[in-house]
Amino acid sequence: MTTATRQEVLGLYRSIFRLAKKWQAASGQMEDTIKEKQYILNEARTLFQKNKNLTDPDLIKQCIDECTARIEIGLHYQIPYPRPIHLPPMGLTPLRGRGLRSQEKLRKLSKPIYLKSHDEVS
Repeated sequence: MTTATRQEVLGLYRSIFRLAKKWQAASGQMEDTIKEKQYILNEARTLFQKNKNLTDPDLIKQCIDECTARIEIGLHYQIPYPRPIHLPPMGLTPLRGRGLRSQEKLRKLSKPIYLKSHDEVS
């Protein structure tokens, strides 16, 4: 990992912790705020620990993009949890036929960047 990339990753980590410190739940209730702050901190720790040994620059860039997207979406929608995507089963049209394997591949390819690591950890 280059020095610039390391600084960018550490900056994201610090910004997540600052965000969690200032976080207020949309409901305004204190117990919701505490739960959401705890979720932000646990999710950040888990994902950063999981990815700390990455050496491939492309994978590191993908993780940085995912982190940035999740921060922006969380701030915009005022929810710390990843926004789910709703695709009906067999709802994606493959190039040929309607096989289950091609549907699974299309579903995986259509997953937004902010959900790439969510299923792996949760």
